[in-house]
Amino acid sequence: MHRIMYDYYRQPATVLAPDLLGKILCRQLGDEIVRLRITETECYHGETDTACHASRGKTPRTKALYEQGGIAYIYLCYGIHHLFNIVAGDSGFPGGVLIRGVEGYSGPGRLTKALGIDRSLYGIDLVKSDQLWLEDDGFKPLYKATKRIGIDYAEPEDRDRLWRFVVTK
Repeated sequence: MHRIMYDYYRQPATVLAPDLLGKILCRQLGDEIVRLRITETECYHGETDTACHASRGKTPRTKALYEQGGIAYIYLCYGIHHLFNIVAGDSGFPGGVLIRGVEGYSGPGRLTKALGIDRSLYGIDLVKSDQLWLEDDGFKPLYKATKRIGIDYAEPEDRDRLWRFVVTK
């Protein structure tokens, strides 16, 4: 098992999102390192994707999406749930992958609550961090692609993209 490095995260979000399935999300909690396999992701790709937060351009909230891949983009949803995204691609092009589920926790708000992931980790470098990072043990699960969830505000063509990826086995 090895820590995932920058070259991996520099893939476009459309490629990274399904490939993150099966990777291991690692979180330092006190004296313990919690390691959970990623089971569900969603892709958000560029300013033309009306479901992507960057569709309105670069703002203080979205600035991390414009960084190089491997940065944490965390935001508060509905004023309640912190949602954890991994920035994808090269700097300057906004793309990210929402981590929607890990082993034992289905739902992006549930997993961040269980792992103590909040906006204090916004912008953290996942390659260098000793608090939050990803590892790869080579496991490649089977998965299906479906429409993204909770993006009713997006244009129909963006709502219909099969950019949600869910482990099936």
